[in-house]
Amino acid sequence: MTDPLFSPSWPDGLPVGEGWVTGLPTAEIRFPYAGSLVARAPVGDELLAARALDEALDVRDEVGRLPSHVRRAALFGAHAVLREHREEFERLLVLETGKPLVDCRVEVDRTLLTLQTAAEEVARLHGETVPLDLLPSGEGLLGFWVRKPIGVVVGITGFNYPMLLAAHKIAPALAAGCPTIVKPAPQTPLATLWLVHAVREALMVSGGPAAAVQLVTGGPEVGVALTTDRRIGAVSFTGSAVVGHRIARDAAPTKVLLELGSNAALVVAEDADLDAAVGAVIRGGYYASGQACISVQRVLVVEAVRADFLARLADRIGEVVTGDPREEATRVSALIDERSSARVRDWLDQAVMAGATLVHGGSFDAGVISPAVLLDVPDGQPAWDEEIFGPVVTVRSVASVDEAFDVVNASRYGLHASVYTASLATAFAAIDRIETGGVVVNEVPGFRSDVMPYGGVKDSGAGREGPRFAIDELTVTRMAVIRPATH
Repeated sequence: MTDPLFSPSWPDGLPVGEGWVTGLPTAEIRFPYAGSLVARAPVGDELLAARALDEALDVRDEVGRLPSHVRRAALFGAHAVLREHREEFERLLVLETGKPLVDCRVEVDRTLLTLQTAAEEVARLHGETVPLDLLPSGEGLLGFWVRKPIGVVVGITGFNYPMLLAAHKIAPALAAGCPTIVKPAPQTPLATLWLVHAVREALMVSGGPAAAVQLVTGGPEVGVALTTDRRIGAVSFTGSAVVGHRIARDAAPTKVLLELGSNAALVVAEDADLDAAVGAVIRGGYYASGQACISVQRVLVVEAVRADFLARLADRIGEVVTGDPREEATRVSALIDERSSARVRDWLDQAVMAGATLVHGGSFDAGVISPAVLLDVPDGQPAWDEEIFGPVVTVRSVASVDEAFDVVNASRYGLHASVYTASLATAFAAIDRIETGGVVVNEVPGFRSDVMPYGGVKDSGAGREGPRFAIDELTVTRMAVIRPATH
């Protein structure tokens, strides 16, 4: 067997408690594009998950009482480590995800911003006074509320942006004073392990316990052990709707925050800048090889401009470079594993058999699906109804933007959608009518700044990410009522 492509920069084993648990079985992490060995990652089990929970509960009160300056310094310390080693993190992300280098650079940028803004939010974690004397019974009473940590947070992340998704679990939880246990996707644990190591080291330097942030790898059984323990305060999950719904049922009544993906729509109005709209499809439909929950999947074009839009799209689709994700120009590469590639190809075949027209791409060469464009996919087909999570864009024409909004809302998902238009009236109508967590005007639906509230409605989940908003989710209000004098 060839030597691994990456040598870990953290201790052996898994970070559980104040140290690292060694002697664990390992699993091979392979480069999705070439199949070569990246590294061997330690694999946890239910017993280790239970141990991590006990360790987190042991430090829950200590972490909840950590001074603001300690929590803030730890997050800034991890930020400094990531910034210093960013090129190594980028390379590791390319190797374990198979995601193009350009997208891995974006992931590191966004992780840095998430750590920084979470650290800054520590200074804004406060409550308010309440005028209790609005009723006569409240005369003489002093009222105020404070925010308290919700308790141990279990964060479960997906494979497509493993380090960024972990940062969105760890950073707000630590800012709020909550211990965190992270379970990364089995395919992509490496960058998350390194991030957790950096946070733990920064915590200890700042005066906090390493056990405030732990990581346990493993399969679904580990996730079940972590999420169904009634002693935890919250679960934050990023992944499929099927798994997310199961977690919500099994974890009840524990608070569950869910980011479950979508099949994001882009509406092209009759007055849209068609070159800009086509550019949005090119940029927004194929970044991260289509493995992004708010990548462009459904394009709804007003019939009057359909032919012109499609002609311009045909002229530009060749711009999307496929191949080795380590190359600067690559935009589409191999999906995370063979099963994902087989599913996407199967959905393409099903759509064509149901009457859709494949006008570009869809071939499978050297493990890479070429950027595909499908026209007129019927309702009921998974390529239209579900999240394809691959380099596929579907296009359908509508009579008007009003009809387009109805079609967008007919989906069971509702994470992000975008509208291209020159009309403020259409823009505001979209914001008012489209049932998604975010409506983006004249930009890709995949636009996300990590400081904004991010999350969906319907089957796209519940709760909001973004450090400020996640901290709100991971704290509870405690009301204080004081009568200073009893006579």
